[in-house]
Amino acid sequence: MLDKQADLARFDPVWRACEPYMRARKNDVHIPLSFACAQRLLDAYPEADRDVCSLAILLHDIGWYSIDHDDIIEKGFSGPNMLQSDVRYLHEAESVRLGTEAMRATGWSDEVIAQVNEIIDGHDTRPEPRHLNDRIVRDADKLWRFSVTGVAVACDWFKMTPHGYADRLELQKDRLETEVGRRLATETLAETRKTLLLHVI
Repeated sequence: MLDKQADLARFDPVWRACEPYMRARKNDVHIPLSFACAQRLLDAYPEADRDVCSLAILLHDIGWYSIDHDDIIEKGFSGPNMLQSDVRYLHEAESVRLGTEAMRATGWSDEVIAQVNEIIDGHDTRPEPRHLNDRIVRDADKLWRFSVTGVAVACDWFKMTPHGYADRLELQKDRLETEVGRRLATETLAETRKTLLLHVI
């Protein structure tokens, strides 16, 4: 356990560099929880690149910082084409820009930066993942939603009750990209339903 904590501490300078950008859209909650999900997936898929995936999930949404909060909710989280909205593309581009600055300032190689940015640029808007690293980051980005915290936060974004949002997640869990991700989503959502008494309310 100590070795793993020491290994993850390598990312602390990037966390510190990006902390100012994490106030938007509850990213100070979403990103750490998604990072933890990514570590679980990386343990299950050791052939993936831990540095690339960890950096990509840490940086993937910091670009929301550059976008007006009302636009985030009204344009990025509503409507049938919300994943193709202008603000979705903009937050990906801004995440690449801000993330590149943070990675360069904290000493990551150009090769790693390029691989991280290739995942971030399209993590919401690209229809299909390109490789295992991409699949892991996409799953980690979604898995936090299935937790009690994820349901509590995201149900407000979508203007739904916790019960209604959990029902929505039930339909989405089988669309995750990895077998382990789908299993974790199923297990986590079942526990969330129990904790929030969704069989009653």
